[in-house]
Amino acid sequence: MSLLLWPDGTPNALGDGEEDKPILVPYLVDAPQPTAAVVVCPGGGYARRADHEAEPVARWLNSLGISAFVLHYRVAPYRHPNPLLDAQRAIRMVRSRAGEWQLDPARVGILGFSAGGHLASVCGTHYDGGRPDADDPIERQSSRPDLLVLCYPVISLDTFAHMGSRANLLGESPDDYLVQVLSTERQVNKQTPPTFLWHTADDAAVPVENSLMFAAALSGHKVPFELHVFEQGRHGLGLASDNTGVKQWTDVCAVWLKGQGF
Repeated sequence: MSLLLWPDGTPNALGDGEEDKPILVPYLVDAPQPTAAVVVCPGGGYARRADHEAEPVARWLNSLGISAFVLHYRVAPYRHPNPLLDAQRAIRMVRSRAGEWQLDPARVGILGFSAGGHLASVCGTHYDGGRPDADDPIERQSSRPDLLVLCYPVISLDTFAHMGSRANLLGESPDDYLVQVLSTERQVNKQTPPTFLWHTADDAAVPVENSLMFAAALSGHKVPFELHVFEQGRHGLGLASDNTGVKQWTDVCAVWLKGQGF
């Protein structure tokens, strides 16, 4: 099952093809009580969405008793704010259908890898409480996630930036204001959701400093967080099932999620 995020027409659509119609794919847990939910944002440099960071991650969350929703957000040639609009819409949609899907609307998180981690971090630093007077019931819901899980995330679009992600999101000569606003380590405040981060120290694509800077900002604002840096690995590991050291991230993240009430 896949659901159109915008059944009445995608804002800023460039065409009418598959890539112009972002979707949300639910992986629901059958449970007697309402479950927590996590929106999953695969990585891909804002140019594509990596399959190994999609369904396998949703299935892992299901194994923890958490319902998951894989987000097929818009990527290049779409630029900001379109991926963010899609991610915010996904969070709102999950909350708006919480009763139908047996979910707790007060336990809706977002998880992202690489550029998808950037998108998740933008959701955690740029959100609103919804519009109570909106005709569309989905738009009445808050877009603030209740927690963030950031996996080798792109964080800064300035210092230690992944230039491919930046170019795909903002263009080759981006406005400096947008670079600063979307460098999410600069946007953390005391309302930023609790966050779990992991990275590998030798990541050659997205430097580990991205996670370190976001963690430092969280610490500075007294926001609860957990950070794991593994000595060796590579970028784009996903669940890392073939890496003896890094695959531990799913176990420690599961403990953290449970501690957060998920």
